[in-house]
Amino acid sequence: MSTRESTHTGHGPRLTKADGSAIRVLVVDDEPTLTDLLSMALRYEGWAVRTAGEGRQALTIAREFRPDAIVLDIMLPDIDGLQVLQRVRADGYETPVLFLTAKDSLDDRIAGLTAGGDDYVTKPFSLEEVVARLRGLIRRSALAVADSTDPRITVGDLTLDEDSYEVFRDGEAIELTATEFELLRFLMRNPRRVLSKAQILDRVWSYDFGGKSSVVEIYISYLRKKIDAGREPMIHTVRGAGYMLKTA
Repeated sequence: MSTRESTHTGHGPRLTKADGSAIRVLVVDDEPTLTDLLSMALRYEGWAVRTAGEGRQALTIAREFRPDAIVLDIMLPDIDGLQVLQRVRADGYETPVLFLTAKDSLDDRIAGLTAGGDDYVTKPFSLEEVVARLRGLIRRSALAVADSTDPRITVGDLTLDEDSYEVFRDGEAIELTATEFELLRFLMRNPRRVLSKAQILDRVWSYDFGGKSSVVEIYISYLRKKIDAGREPMIHTVRGAGYMLKTA
């Protein structure tokens, strides 16, 4: 999916798909007042919105509606949000997912993210926050045309292709989620430079987490498992300063 932007009066430039059609978002929560409010905010962005109050209903709608992003409550009356996501992924959809969770424990966040979710907000949240996070997810999932003539970035034996969204280390393909890809791209565009958690949050999540830097640590650990596992490490922690990518 690629996106383009045109000006409107909402939260910054309007995001649409490359063909000009509206971005489709599925909102899944069993609180009707919440889905109504979110629908209103997202429609204000110019997006097409469908809602579901239960997990199975969400799966039915997702197969027919083919959303570009899903806002998904973890606690649902029939099957939980993690199961919904697993089934969506099993159907072959890599749709970015923003989890809503009333639980603020790190374990729940890690469970959601490892299940294939891309981001999360904890209740209570502001509508602006949800919209900002979704805009970030949609931008990151977009197969946008690269700025440079050569879409490939290479650091040592690691290569990232900005057009095809493929990553290779020493010729071996590495599968990354949209968020992992964006994090790696930021690191690779700044080799041998220490990037602070605040810089990474601002660039990769396009949103001020209010100090929730733990999400950076979680994603750095995901990347290490995929990029560095069984190889000379390229992602380095600079204690008290941040992270740096350098050739092995």
